Amino acid sequence: MAQAQATPQSITTNKIALASLSAMVAETTTFPIDITKTRLQLHAATRPVTAFHVVGDILRKQGVTGLYKGLSPALIRHLFYTPIRTVGYEQLRHTFVSNDDRSLSLPTKALIGGVSGVIAQVVASPADLVKVRMQADGRMVSQGLEPRYSGSVDALTKIINTDGFKGLWRGVFPNIQRAFLVNMGELACYDHAKHFVIRNRIADDNIYAHTLASMMSGLTATTISCPADVVKTRMMNQVVSEDGKFMYRNSYDCFMKTVRFEGFRALWKGFFPTWARLGPWQFVFWVSYEKFRLLAGLPSF
Repeated sequence: MAQAQATPQSITTNKIALASLSAMVAETTTFPIDITKTRLQLHAATRPVTAFHVVGDILRKQGVTGLYKGLSPALIRHLFYTPIRTVGYEQLRHTFVSNDDRSLSLPTKALIGGVSGVIAQVVASPADLVKVRMQADGRMVSQGLEPRYSGSVDALTKIINTDGFKGLWRGVFPNIQRAFLVNMGELACYDHAKHFVIRNRIADDNIYAHTLASMMSGLTATTISCPADVVKTRMMNQVVSEDGKFMYRNSYDCFMKTVRFEGFRALWKGFFPTWARLGPWQFVFWVSYEKFRLLAGLPSF
């Protein structure tokens, strides 16, 4: 009886560990694209700048290591964020349907995907804040300025000293908005697309089905979440000015100022590197995660 009760807990623990491992592999592989996307979103519309310009500038001034500025907090973030959202999605999915998740409608999957993402993002937001600040620091170095932080611990300490413990959740609301949209598109679309591919015998439950599903979910998640991602990045990177004020009062103010001064298209600034990152990220993550689950004797996602 005790063994039977321990089995579900052991399965959940294995899913959490495998999700963390897969996420760290995917994050390390695609991080240079992520830092390119962040630099593009922080760049004001003073002159045309492309992803190739950003990468070239980083390599020229900081070398290859500059492409991994902020990797450590990104990996720490995924120790919490990815397991919570993926395992949480499965748990919520089974709450609605215990035997056949394919009967769930796409809107229902989108809702539970969004909710899972929100919960995960609230927990992981401090690590996300440190990651964005350190990525922005790399841009300051490329401009000949002194970096604000010497490392992840230094960034964490200075943020707490300057803004208090609550400052670790600066930008949490635009972060939550983005997390809801990303996971609504990513988790629901991957789940739905994979079962569509398998159900219509386009491919079996293998790497081909996982690749097709990850491509579709990556494009969907990027399209609907890019505006929130731009707002989130700018809100999290802003610091108190000399007169004690912030550039943006809230997410809405950031949204309106971005549109007013840079145009509506600025909300999709960094779209290509975002999509170029989400596509490979999801491919590496989902293929790894599904393979690890198979090797561990767990059912497919």
